[in-house]
Parts: sequence; structure tokens; C-alpha cells
Amino acid sequence: QVQLVESGGGLARAGESLRLSCAASGRTFSGVAMGWFRQAPGKEREFVASMRWANGTPYYTDSVKGRFTISRDIARKTVYLQMSSLKPEDTAVYYCAAQRTGARDYDLWGQGTQVTVSS
Repeated sequence: QVQLVESGGGLARAGESLRLSCAASGRTFSGVAMGWFRQAPGKEREFVASMRWANGTPYYTDSVKGRFTISRDIARKTVYLQMSSLKPEDTAVYYCAAQRTGARDYDLWGQGTQVTVSS
């Protein structure tokens, strides 16, 4: 059974950096895309960034463009989110997600990792 295992969340001050990792376990994982979403307290979950697995094309929501970078390691079946110039409004639980081959949308989710940014 394929699972997504996240790591790398934690505490940071405004302006600092954090890196999130998400590894897909299981030999049979085959994905179309992997991405990151986040949910702040009292708010709906929102898209942050994603990457097409085949060609590495990245996509970002406007609020993180120029600050966050998504990347992947195909051999390790891992996607990363490098977060720089963090702001207090980036505080949220960050979820990794995967759209597996044959799925219409993201159909596999990680457990979430907390990112807290203080001013």
C-alpha cells in the first residue's frame, strides 16, 4: 500500500527558511503529479505548489511565488518544498498530496506537518 510520509515542519521566525519533504512509500507508486496544500486555523485547505512528475513543471499559488520552490527526486520518489522568506501568514498544517496515474485529481494524502512562523 502506498503512503506519503512528510517531514520537516516546525517553528521558524519571519524571514527564515524551512524545507518540507514528502516520500512516497511502496514500490508500485506511479504518479502524475505531487503537490503541497496547506490549511490554516479556521480556513479552508488551499493549494500551495505542485510539480508534474514526468517533466518537473512546477506550479505555485501567487502568494508563495518567488519564496517557495518545489522540487523532486524521482529515484527516491520524494518531493520537496523549500520555503524561504517565511511570513506569519504561512503558518498552517502543510499536506503533501499525489495524483496517481489514472486518477482525476489528488487521491493520496499525507498526514500533515505543522509549520509555525512567528513575527
